[in-house]
This record gives sequence, C-alpha cells and structure tokens, in this order.
Amino acid sequence: MFVTAAYAQQSTTTEGAEAHDAAAAGEVHTETGVAHEGEAGSGVFPPFDSTHFASQLLWLAITFGLFYLLMSKVIIPRIGGILETRHDRIAQDLDEASRLKGEADAAIASYEQDLATAKAKGHQIADGAREAAKSKAVADRNAVEADLSKKIAAAEDRIADIKAKALADVGAIAEETATAVVKQLIGGTVTKAEIVAAVKASAVN
Repeated sequence: MFVTAAYAQQSTTTEGAEAHDAAAAGEVHTETGVAHEGEAGSGVFPPFDSTHFASQLLWLAITFGLFYLLMSKVIIPRIGGILETRHDRIAQDLDEASRLKGEADAAIASYEQDLATAKAKGHQIADGAREAAKSKAVADRNAVEADLSKKIAAAEDRIADIKAKALADVGAIAEETATAVVKQLIGGTVTKAEIVAAVKASAVN
C-alpha cells in the first residue's frame, strides 16, 4: 500500500500530540505537589509520603552535617575564644586585686608600725620633759629656799643688832633715869657702878 506525504505528516502530528498529552497527564502540579489527574485522588501530604522518606533523610543528613560543620568550625571556636578571653581577663583582674590588697595590707602595717613608733617616742619625750620639769622645779625650789634662808639669816642678824643696840640704849636711858630719880628722891648721888648694877638686876628679874 502506498502512503502519500500529506497523510504521513498528519499521522506524525497526531502521534506527537498524543505523546504530549500523556506527558502532561503524568506531571505534578508545581505549587500543590499533587498529580493533575491520575494521582489527584491519593490525598497524602508529601512530607508524610513514604515514597519521599529517602530523600528527606538524605537532606536531613546533609543539613545536619552542614550545621555540625558550622558549629564546630565557626560558632564553637568563636564562643571558646570569647570564654577564654573573659577567663584571662578575670584572672588578670583577680591577680591585680590580690596585688592591690597586698599593697594595701603592707601600707596599713607600715602605718601602724609608724604610729606605734611615734606613740613610743611621744611617751619618751613626755617622760623626759616631765623629769626635766621636775628637776628644774626642785632646783628652783632649792635656790629659792637657799635665798630665803640667806635673807632670813640676814634679817635675824639685823634684828639681833637692832635688839642689842636697843638694849644698850635702854640701859643707858635706865641708868640716866635711875640717877635722876635717886637724885630727886634722896637728894644725894650714887656711883655709876651702883646704878649699872641696879639696872642689870632689874633687867634680870
């Protein structure tokens, strides 16, 4: 049987259209993930479809591996570096605080030692000043007593001289008075020796 060229071309076009329709019927909708015709009645959500478990496990393993690499190579080293830096900083701060505390304790000890030395020196100075003042007071008192003793002795000597002179004058006056009294009473005279003896006798009595 002979086939014309027009009939052959028409047959080819018809077969191509049928093949295209069959391919379109087997495609899955890109937005919903549900088959257009043949699979539209299955009603299974793709993540829960057992036919997709293998690919899901594969992507899970890939994602976990990438996340592990990211954590081990980037995040954990950075966190470890930050923690190490903070640890070193805290250790330095503690060392500095310990050093400052040691210096403060040393300064306090030195201050207390200086204070104790100053107190002891002050007590020594006070004791020395008190002893010096006491010695000076004793010396001044002795000097005053010596001067007063001299003045008292001089005054006693002067009083003795004045008394002796007064007594001498009194004796002379008494002799003269006695001579005048005797002369007036008896009209006579007596010797000077008798008058002196009578005055002395009256003075003794």
